[in-house]
Amino acid sequence: MKKRERYIYIFIVILPAIIAIFGFYQILSERAKEERVKKLEWVANMHRNQMDQFINETVVSLDILAVSTESELNNLTKVRTILQKMASKDPRYGGIYMLDFEGNLLVGTNDLLKQYNLRDKPYIKEVLLTKNTAVSEEAETLVNNQPVIAIATPVMKNQQVKAILVSHIRLDYMKNIMRLLTPEHSIAFENAKQIPIFSINQTKELSEDGNYLRYPLAQLPWSLVIASEPSEEENVVPITLLFAVIVIILLHICFLLVKYLMLKRQTKLERMQQEAQKLELIGTLAASTAHEIRNPLTGIKGLVQLLNEKYNDSTDELYFSVINKEIARINQIVSEFLILGKPTAQKVQTVDIREIIVDLNPLIYSEANQYSVHYQVVLPEQETWVNVNFDQMKQVILNLTKNAFEAMNEGGDLRLTVIKEGNSCHLSITDTGPGIEKEHLHQLFKPFFTSKDNGTGLGLVVCKRIVESFGGTIEIISEFGFGTTVSVTLPLQNR
Repeated sequence: MKKRERYIYIFIVILPAIIAIFGFYQILSERAKEERVKKLEWVANMHRNQMDQFINETVVSLDILAVSTESELNNLTKVRTILQKMASKDPRYGGIYMLDFEGNLLVGTNDLLKQYNLRDKPYIKEVLLTKNTAVSEEAETLVNNQPVIAIATPVMKNQQVKAILVSHIRLDYMKNIMRLLTPEHSIAFENAKQIPIFSINQTKELSEDGNYLRYPLAQLPWSLVIASEPSEEENVVPITLLFAVIVIILLHICFLLVKYLMLKRQTKLERMQQEAQKLELIGTLAASTAHEIRNPLTGIKGLVQLLNEKYNDSTDELYFSVINKEIARINQIVSEFLILGKPTAQKVQTVDIREIIVDLNPLIYSEANQYSVHYQVVLPEQETWVNVNFDQMKQVILNLTKNAFEAMNEGGDLRLTVIKEGNSCHLSITDTGPGIEKEHLHQLFKPFFTSKDNGTGLGLVVCKRIVESFGGTIEIISEFGFGTTVSVTLPLQNR
């Protein structure tokens, strides 16, 4: 691969592919992250509401129980019966106990706290201090290895704490419910100091990487922390790979298209260079041979004139006229070669193009009559100044009108129009001849291409060379069967 093509490949394929793939990956990652966050928010709200409701129901139940046992503090047997009845109805309870204000067990649904004094427990101190329900800030493990959360409620009488009801909420029961609802999420509950109370499905420690959410509970000074494996992002890589394949294929197609256009442009430039080389070769040949041809041609023409004076027979006159006509034809071809061989810098002058056309009109009208063609000329009322060589511009117009007449050998219409538009002068010659076949249009200005039996293929080449030397352009528009229009555009000049 050439150095230039290598650079083009980098800018068209490699760099856009990197930018597009990276951007696409970032967009997918952001969307996956947003979807994961939304899902986490939904799950977190569900568990937070469930936990708040769970704690609230337990607190309400303990409050009712405190009111029910307030009058039965002297009948511990009846209190035990009430506690056991409450615990048997709800599997969340690991045990319900009544303590005295010193933290000693009075009665309970089991004997797990029989040998313990709970006065130093933070939640017992909080109940005695605030005379309100309190929840433990950490999980406790009972002697039967069952982890529980303790909720304590005071039993009041005459504004004094007479006893304390303590219920142990089974963590395994709460975990099973949460695990059943969302088995793919890691959930943890933390206290106000962000110390974990309990967790489920937690395979690794939470890190500050933004892959989890923390929500405070409404009923407790706890926070719910929820996280999930980035399952949504697992689809990002294969989708990005598929996108990368598609992008690379499309960019390679673009690269091949650009390469094709470059090759087409290079071929066009080479073709133009070849045409220029042809014209340069013709010019070189013209410059080196035209004068050598004209020298003997002048001698031949002089001798023919002498012989014509000596021999006056009608047959001889016919021969001499044919010879003179062919000599004039040779001289015309040599003149065209001389024009091709001249450099582009020419002696030009500012003239009114209308003067050139008015000067040519008698010749054009004469030839139009000869071909039975209706000739019409339309000129602007204002002066139209252009920088041209007077004689060569006449040659261009005569050559173009001659081609039009020869195309309408059975009669027709010829229209010559001059229009001023902006900073340009547009001269158009339109005929009603048979037109030019589409496949021949691009060959009209090639040297030696002609559709005439006796044409040299240099007329239009000479016209184009002359017009371009004046800074103008020449264009042929034709549709086969509908005539031809030759448009010459020249820059206007200020007089």
